[in-house]
Amino acid sequence: MPLNTRDRIIETGAEIIHLKGFNHTGIQEILTAAGVPKGSFYNYFKSKEDFGLQIIDYFSAHFKRIAKETLEDTSISPLNRIYGFLTAFMDHFESQNYAGGCPIGNLAQEMGNLSPAFRTKLKESIDMMVDAYSRLLSAAQKDGKISKNLDIRDTASFIVAGWHGAIIQMKLTNNLKPIKNHRKFIFDHILKK
Repeated sequence: MPLNTRDRIIETGAEIIHLKGFNHTGIQEILTAAGVPKGSFYNYFKSKEDFGLQIIDYFSAHFKRIAKETLEDTSISPLNRIYGFLTAFMDHFESQNYAGGCPIGNLAQEMGNLSPAFRTKLKESIDMMVDAYSRLLSAAQKDGKISKNLDIRDTASFIVAGWHGAIIQMKLTNNLKPIKNHRKFIFDHILKK
């Protein structure tokens, strides 16, 4: 089914913003790439900031879809789901030649301290990621697979923050070594019982 105009603008804008950043992407560039007339933008969005907030929703929904496929598969143990999730993203990053990284992390670095509306929306998205890890870590703790002394929420927050840091290093080194190191450290040290 073809996308409606609003969705086409969002999808196209998300792709460009993911690679170039929010401030380095112009509205006209998005409309041209989407094949949409110039006047259409303000029929769907109040401002570029409103558009950016909807882009965050788009990226968050995409993360939820990926997380649902991998992290909610109860036929796999909670720790194996985390391992598989990280590995799937490694494969994705490699297929993209290490470009782009995490769109939410990118926007948080670029816009997190410039716009209160962006900061709030980005925090909600990061919290959603932490929640996903927290559920799995809690299940692993109940199963006796990780230490009962581990603070689940703090550990999940650390994993998400470390992931974003590893992605930054991946983009700088143009290889997966930082991401592999992140995964190894989590399983060999943090989650080791």
